[in-house]
Amino acid sequence: MAKLSTEELLDAFKELTLLELSDFVKKFEETFDVTAAAPVAVAAAPAAAAAPVEEEKDEFDVVLEGAGDKKIQVIKVVREIVSGLGLKEAKELVESAPKPLLEKVDKEAAEAAKEKLEAAGAKISIK
Repeated sequence: MAKLSTEELLDAFKELTLLELSDFVKKFEETFDVTAAAPVAVAAAPAAAAAPVEEEKDEFDVVLEGAGDKKIQVIKVVREIVSGLGLKEAKELVESAPKPLLEKVDKEAAEAAKEKLEAAGAKISIK
């Protein structure tokens, strides 16, 4: 068999699909008992282990930052959103802003609460 130059090998690899190239790499690794993984991948492993911490959150806190100009409407919506609050408790909660209204709720509930409160004139943040 004639010996192929580096350029000829690269030209041959350019014609392969990704699946064909992947199969070739596996067979090459098996035949020569080597691995094609770069040594840098080992150093990147600790960073990959920290990545799950940065996954998208599934629990959110709705924080009332301020009541705005329409405090009475905001108090009404707070009573609607936070179950079990009387008028006095809702008023104290609104006046003591910034305060968390809902804690560890799903994204849809947090967005719905934010929408209602902002429509009433409140300033809201989701954390």
